[in-house]
Amino acid sequence: MIRTRKLSQLSSADRSVLMRRAQADIEQITPRVQEMADKVKAHGDEALTAYVKEFDFGEGVPFTGLKVTEEEAKEAAGLLSPEVREAIDAAYANIRAFHEKQLPEPIWFAEVSPGVFAGEKATPIERVACYVPGGKGYFPSVMLMLGVPASVAGCPSICVVTPPNKQGKADPAVLHAASKCGITEVYKMAGAHAIAALAYGTASVPRVDKVVGPGSIYATAAKRILAGVVDVGLPAGPSESIILADEHADPAIAGLDLLIEAEHGADSAALLVTHSVDLAEKAAKAIEGYLPNIPEPRQTYIRTVLGNYGGIVLTESFEQSCDFVNDYAPEHLEIQAKDPFLALSRIKHAGEILLGPYTPISIANYCLGLNAILPTGRFARSYSAVTVHDFIKRSGIGYMDERGYEKLSGYTATLADYEGFPSHAFAIRERAKIWKDKKP
Repeated sequence: MIRTRKLSQLSSADRSVLMRRAQADIEQITPRVQEMADKVKAHGDEALTAYVKEFDFGEGVPFTGLKVTEEEAKEAAGLLSPEVREAIDAAYANIRAFHEKQLPEPIWFAEVSPGVFAGEKATPIERVACYVPGGKGYFPSVMLMLGVPASVAGCPSICVVTPPNKQGKADPAVLHAASKCGITEVYKMAGAHAIAALAYGTASVPRVDKVVGPGSIYATAAKRILAGVVDVGLPAGPSESIILADEHADPAIAGLDLLIEAEHGADSAALLVTHSVDLAEKAAKAIEGYLPNIPEPRQTYIRTVLGNYGGIVLTESFEQSCDFVNDYAPEHLEIQAKDPFLALSRIKHAGEILLGPYTPISIANYCLGLNAILPTGRFARSYSAVTVHDFIKRSGIGYMDERGYEKLSGYTATLADYEGFPSHAFAIRERAKIWKDKKP
């Protein structure tokens, strides 16, 4: 049953649940995740291997080691069909072309006033981890969305964590995507224990400076807990989307695209937001017709999502729909309206914005070129999609000649005195004495 909510009739409590989506679920598991992280920190490989065997390999799956070997990678290359290989290669080309446009200048300098020069030096982060989830499937697309910007940025050391398949091996498509990005260090694990291993380091898994990628509520909880230990990148948790539609949208298309993110899992959120009752009713009917075509377990995921964190939100006007979108700040936003570019001007908060019926979320998730690793949980209000900049740090660079120093030293001493930092001011005034004594 597709849940329909009238925005004007929602209580503050109901609206809060709608806005928070799966965040409440994350809070419930935080104590358990903290315990796992503590054990990995204290016991290293012993705890990590136990968790990997329990959660990643599980009953009936042979334990083949933490790290993908060269032999395993070669074997995987022969298992991939030409069609999948070609699709990955095509997606890689578009994603790389887009991200190469984002590369900053390695160094820049500007004279901000006479004798005063300021600039930046961009340096790749030394060691990063790409978190490629699994469990409900295997995602070479996520590998590309993380590996491409990391490699374009020039990170010297890049590793991957991704869970094994039922044969205890890394997914062949994920390995091919990693290979396209020049990445060979791959570990067969995921979840809270994997995040902890990357943050603290173990004998088998060297610690990283940053870990980037979407994950389950367990991985998301681990990132929150370990944010003070390692840079965990943008908040990328359970999938979410909004289809923003007016009365001119095709309800069959609107309903179709509502399925896309809903099939990721029961903790996903997928909303059709519209002021058109007619469109909402027709889209709901279309969805019921589509669902028998979706195999299990994805069909059940969709039904769960559309009756829980997802469904239809009815507003009183298109303007109110846009206001709701900005408040919700979705990961993925599709605008299906008479003039999507006009609607675009009203949108301030969304991880990505896709315009018109020819730009479905599914194509953006794979091969449009945009990065599909996006902020979730309302964090699109302050975070952006993964870019090359996520794998680069900037150092400010300053230089002044004598003219610049003479101009700014007095102002500096005055402000230092005002803020109560005597050493700041002393370093300026004492300089004058030192230099005066040294002059012939």
